[in-house]
Amino acid sequence: MVRDRVGRLDGVLGVWCRVRVGGREPVVVDLGCGPTKQWPSNLGLDIYRATGVDVVADLSGSLPLADDSVDVLFAVHILEHLIDFLPLVDECHRVLRPGGVLHVMSPWWRHVNAVADPTHVRLLDVQTIKGVCGQRPPGTPRWYPLHAGCDGASIFADLTPLPPNADPPTPSHLARFFD
Repeated sequence: MVRDRVGRLDGVLGVWCRVRVGGREPVVVDLGCGPTKQWPSNLGLDIYRATGVDVVADLSGSLPLADDSVDVLFAVHILEHLIDFLPLVDECHRVLRPGGVLHVMSPWWRHVNAVADPTHVRLLDVQTIKGVCGQRPPGTPRWYPLHAGCDGASIFADLTPLPPNADPPTPSHLARFFD
């Protein structure tokens, strides 16, 4: 009930992304932002130069960011444009500080928006996020879901990186969001 009520407050998650961390401003990055960032002061990365883009970078390769240097990453409507988005997700894991958050949003595979854009090369579902968080090959980055869901138009998830030797999320934790 609380999650439902808080979720109705427009922009409430964006406010948490602006909270000072350890006495400093958080480092917040928008991946594939185009001309519109989630917050104007975020660092914007995109493959194309545009008004809101601070760094031109190919998001299918390595991110031009240092290890453990980012507090919050937004991957809003970008994963569906990448044939293989797992290298980007792994790069997000590399650049996020411990306790950092990756916010993911993408069109839900059954919604018309998923197939209406000819630049979309992937269809995603909440189960796709489960695959990112669940059992992955040894040595690959692991994620812990803080929240995941679908509203009938988009899928969304908030993920935090797990340390290299951490156990994956338990089946009962994954079932909260994916089963």
